[in-house]
Amino acid sequence: MSDITSTTQKEPVAQASPESTRGGAHFTPRVDIFENDKELLLFADVPGVGPTDVDLRFEKGELLLHGRVKPRGQKGQVLLNEYGEGDFYRVFNIHESIDSTRIGAECKNGVLTVHLPKVKAAQPRQIKVQGQ
Repeated sequence: MSDITSTTQKEPVAQASPESTRGGAHFTPRVDIFENDKELLLFADVPGVGPTDVDLRFEKGELLLHGRVKPRGQKGQVLLNEYGEGDFYRVFNIHESIDSTRIGAECKNGVLTVHLPKVKAAQPRQIKVQGQ
């Protein structure tokens, strides 16, 4: 049922093809995907990205996620720098059992939650068994 596939890369890339006019590093956010009777839930780690900095689109059977990270601009000398700056980008192929008109999302504390509701026909239903 959960026919969702991902185009993924483990390491940051210098440039992603959809962002060819924009320089800088791009990262592939790590995701968890859960399925229940009514929907698929996608949780993506996008630290440093706020709700207004997320570009989430559904086009031609694909869910495109692009998160823009704003530079921190901290003053002072850097003592340790483990958090790489760059944008997040990932694409998922979405099965036709997902109702694309009802996809919703929220971003809170660096986690993007995407709700991918199933169409009624794809949801399980209880069948009453008749007997004598």
